[in-house]
Amino acid sequence: MKRLANVEKEFAVLGLGEVLLRLSPPNKERILNGETFEKQVGGSELNVVSGISLLGLRTGIITKIPQNEIGKYVKNRIRFTGVSDDYLIYDNSHDARLGIYFYESGASPRKPVVVYDRNHSSFKTLKMSELPQDVFSKTAIFHVSGITLALSPEIREETKKMIKAFKENGALISFDVNYRATLWDEDLARREITDILPLIDFLFISEETSRRMFQKTGTIEEIMASYADEFGCQLVATTQRHVISPTRHTWNSLIYVNEEKRFYQEEAYQEIEVVDRIGSGDAYLAGVLFGLLKYSDPQRALEYGNAMAAIKNTIPGDMPVSDFQEISRVIREHREHSTTEMIR
Repeated sequence: MKRLANVEKEFAVLGLGEVLLRLSPPNKERILNGETFEKQVGGSELNVVSGISLLGLRTGIITKIPQNEIGKYVKNRIRFTGVSDDYLIYDNSHDARLGIYFYESGASPRKPVVVYDRNHSSFKTLKMSELPQDVFSKTAIFHVSGITLALSPEIREETKKMIKAFKENGALISFDVNYRATLWDEDLARREITDILPLIDFLFISEETSRRMFQKTGTIEEIMASYADEFGCQLVATTQRHVISPTRHTWNSLIYVNEEKRFYQEEAYQEIEVVDRIGSGDAYLAGVLFGLLKYSDPQRALEYGNAMAAIKNTIPGDMPVSDFQEISRVIREHREHSTTEMIR
């Protein structure tokens, strides 16, 4: 795969997306029964750029948050992972609010539960005109997800305008379909996402979404290649999670590179001990985008993606906390089928 253009830009990756306050009952308690919630920060695009930043490349997040104590908490968490807050827009209105979601961990046979409370959030009022015009020429990759497109017709149109502006200024576009049935229906999602697919360079999509929402048929390899053939995507990636129980998963992925007409894969991470699966798909994207930017090597990108996802499954909260040294060690041990009992 050719070395990515514009890697010397000010930012390796800029992401656009809503930042959420996550509230979770501790110790696998039920939402309907517990008395206490632990607070954390998350959001699909923030999770991605946080992971890339921890691995060593400069990233930033474009979002809008309330100008209050909750907004300050969010800003501090963004800075903690090294993500730039240059493009945080602050909402000073009387109705400013941060979106919330509640997450309840599962324990077999009880499944995990997510409840959203994100209507009328500050992010939904974000306008492209609130950003400095030079932002569109400052990044090698612009990343966004289908969750952002699903939030409202208004933010969907603003997002489309931003995708086009970044594309026109030479950025590569990364898009995670990340379909959520609780946010929009399949027909609308298929129509709106199909509209932007010709602009997408790196497409991340699950097999289930391809078959159900996009109504694709055939083998997974045929489905992945079809996005490249129909829309010109440079790279298509599909994660492969096998759920043994809420706390035992096997993880792998498959990458297709259009230029080479070639698929990449590796041996799966078997029976991961799952502490918190939220954000593991985002951690995967972070690893893949990092690998592409750092090495221009799809195989190494896949390895970083799989390792980031495997480790994130073992960490509480949405956001990754693994650096380059840890992930490189995990990759090496996975290749060599070796491990140490304790790092000391």
